[in-house]
Amino acid sequence: MRILHFSDLHIGVENYGRTDPNTGLSTRLGDFLDALDELVEFALADGVDVVVLAGDAYKGRDPTQTHQREFARRLLKLSGGGIATFLLPGNHDLPAATGRAHAVEIFSTLQVPNVHVGASLQTYAVPTRAGPLQVLAVPWPSRGAMLAREESRGLSIEEIRAETERRMTLAIAGRAQGIDPDVPAILAGHVTVNGATVGSERSMMLGNDHVLNVSAVQRPELEYVALGHIHKHQVLRPAGEDGPAVAYSGSVQRVDFSEESDEKGFCVVDVDPKAAQGQRVTDFQFQKIAARPFVTVDAAVPEVEQNPAAFVTRAIARHKVAGSIVRLRVKLSSEQSAKLRDSDLRPSLSAAHYVASISREVTDAERRRISVEPSDLQPLTALRLYLESRGFSAERRDHLLERAEELLSSVGTGSDQ
Repeated sequence: MRILHFSDLHIGVENYGRTDPNTGLSTRLGDFLDALDELVEFALADGVDVVVLAGDAYKGRDPTQTHQREFARRLLKLSGGGIATFLLPGNHDLPAATGRAHAVEIFSTLQVPNVHVGASLQTYAVPTRAGPLQVLAVPWPSRGAMLAREESRGLSIEEIRAETERRMTLAIAGRAQGIDPDVPAILAGHVTVNGATVGSERSMMLGNDHVLNVSAVQRPELEYVALGHIHKHQVLRPAGEDGPAVAYSGSVQRVDFSEESDEKGFCVVDVDPKAAQGQRVTDFQFQKIAARPFVTVDAAVPEVEQNPAAFVTRAIARHKVAGSIVRLRVKLSSEQSAKLRDSDLRPSLSAAHYVASISREVTDAERRRISVEPSDLQPLTALRLYLESRGFSAERRDHLLERAEELLSSVGTGSDQ
């Protein structure tokens, strides 16, 4: 049995994009769909039996009809190829109000063939062409449901988070103990696990995080732990005496410059159903995806340089800007800054897919300027650039971006939020 594990597809992320004249859609939407296409083609060509999406199919809880259509097209292609798909709701897929549908619920409602949705913390039996697979689903918990409990009244945010972590740990243990030892089993979770290296998802969260210990998910009854929510691919624990391998597949495309150096892709796990429980994994690999590059060009102009434009142009030429999302950071004196026009630099950046910003740090004066076409900026991108230019700490910046995203989401979804 071959399992493909990916996460954090985030259809709907359109920062650093422009309108594609051929489709009328954002080029960044095209990036994320291209990554999904590459994944689907791999699954069809390389004998994958089940695809597991460990949360966050969409960027927001209310995807547009276009986003839903494009995602469904890819699922239909997998289904038509005889490949089962398991969808786990992530924090970006969940509604703000209890009782409203989550973003991927429609697939279970319509009973789409070969598509299974793990909407609650329980073990699901997933039939595949290679035999049955048990999936212990750990979706992002609903804070609204937790707050609605009588015993939660009067608790602080920290106390609610701790109680959520405790309940999730107990529920996972209880479900794991009920796993059939004769059938392969994995855990699919959208959660932060202690020890994981986080990145831009800190600024994409729609609420405060909860954190589980590795021991809570690395259960001996399982063959593999497929995690989502953290955008950086990493293996937290290799398979061993303590239990199965615990891995984040990471997101399939870069979201911002904090992921500039991260490799993007998905995990492929081969399982022998006939082997003994806990010893069924025969191979594990990370398959890279050709994600859109993010490139930072830093140019520190020497004090003796009389032609700062030529110096910065040479610095740009040393980087692969073609097809990339680029930010240019120039450090120079006030005298040199007076000689440098952004228009002088634009030709050397013309091959870039998108120029995120051109910023200047003037070494002999306390001022910093960001140059970018205002019409090109998405609201969160503009806010991020402003906060960076003002020297806000990373923690404060992420907090403000998180709150801003909550406000934008509430405006976009109406007053019932």
